[in-house]
Amino acid sequence: MRKNRFWFIPAALAAAFLFSLAAGPAGFSPEIIWGLRLPRTLAALVVGAGLGLAGALFQGVLKNPLADPYIMGTSAGATAAAVLCFLAGVPRTSPLFFLAVFTGAFGATFLAYWLARLTGRLSDAALVLAGVAVSAFLTALVMLSLSVARERALSLFYFVLGGLYAPRSGVLAASALLAALSGAAALARWRALDAMALGEESAYHLGIDPRRERLFFFVLGCASTSAAVALGGTIGFVGLMTPHIVRLLSGPSSRTLVPASALGGAALLCAADAAGRTLFSPSEVPAGVVMALAGAPFFMWLLWKSSRGRA
Repeated sequence: MRKNRFWFIPAALAAAFLFSLAAGPAGFSPEIIWGLRLPRTLAALVVGAGLGLAGALFQGVLKNPLADPYIMGTSAGATAAAVLCFLAGVPRTSPLFFLAVFTGAFGATFLAYWLARLTGRLSDAALVLAGVAVSAFLTALVMLSLSVARERALSLFYFVLGGLYAPRSGVLAASALLAALSGAAALARWRALDAMALGEESAYHLGIDPRRERLFFFVLGCASTSAAVALGGTIGFVGLMTPHIVRLLSGPSSRTLVPASALGGAALLCAADAAGRTLFSPSEVPAGVVMALAGAPFFMWLLWKSSRGRA
């Protein structure tokens, strides 16, 4: 029955894509659609797919329903590295830019994970607190950088808020390629991801090396997050909400959950960006703000659900 429900996800993606092309106060002229809305919609699809994929990988490998690139500090690390590259004059199409963004994402993720493990047991609360601490510190560095570089602060501030726009074709292609390669590599190791979701001890008895696989999926999750941040800035809660939603449709197996999370994340962010353009027209609300308004209550509900489960 769930296999049939999987096809609701591509249908939702198609509906969100068409809604995004039609959304906005500027009408339906071909110049507007092909020159502005289509590139922006494609950017939303790539960013949402990267974040949805990263959320599924982090939740699976950590066996934690609260794991998410935004909550774990992965997005904050990537954003901080991207802002420093902007201020240093590194082009967004340069391989150095993507390498720096990935390094920031992986460094922040590893730091949050290490801090959470200091308690001896990787609990939900420890992971959330460590991620919040890392994110707060990196966000403070970003704000300090924007305060120093006031002449460029306005455009960078919109990037930090998660504002999507019509990107350059080179940046869009590079981000899409990086997210696609991450998804393909994760799908090729779906059995190992399923084993990790059962716990480290169970994975070990199934012939899986937990440390090696954790590092492997951390790299993939950080790579897909880097692709999303390089294109769309800081956008939270896509990686948190999407795996929980699509798991109801595709089932718990990573063989279907990984591609479903990528498609679901693309649909979710595409709809959020379109909503930000229409609900407050003629003003425009960045997609990152829309996702925060929707994702924060969802996060609080997950916390409440987790506390009831422990009780």
